[in-house]
Amino acid sequence: MKMMTIGKAAGKAGVGVETVRFYERQGLIEQPPKPINGGYRDYPEETVRRIRFIRQARELGFSLRETAELLSLNADPSTDCADVRERAQGKLLEVERKAAQLDRMRLALERLIAACPGQGALKACSIIEALKGGEGVAVKPTQDKETTP
Repeated sequence: MKMMTIGKAAGKAGVGVETVRFYERQGLIEQPPKPINGGYRDYPEETVRRIRFIRQARELGFSLRETAELLSLNADPSTDCADVRERAQGKLLEVERKAAQLDRMRLALERLIAACPGQGALKACSIIEALKGGEGVAVKPTQDKETTP
């Protein structure tokens, strides 16, 4: 089994060293034991494969929790492909919902920008007025609950 330092493992996986350490803290990958005689921890090739799996899942929008679930499914030989497919379908629905929300936001911003005179006193700014909930250009609220204060 080929072993490597954290820096080499991170480089092969396409992430930074701090990302590897973060995944260790989150329990997504195991931290190798520290050598008794000192020196560097040795990471196996399996860790690189696991980090790549995590990175791919994250790029597809899976949360850390969802990624951990996918890793568990992958490790369980009795897992049926339908379990993984169901999770991917759920993620697709979430992405489609977010895309629709972004489209609504884009349209609202386009309307605000189009109605803005683009110059003059701030009290004449239709964008500020719309954000205050004033008359003029209405900002159509999204259907999702606001998640940030």
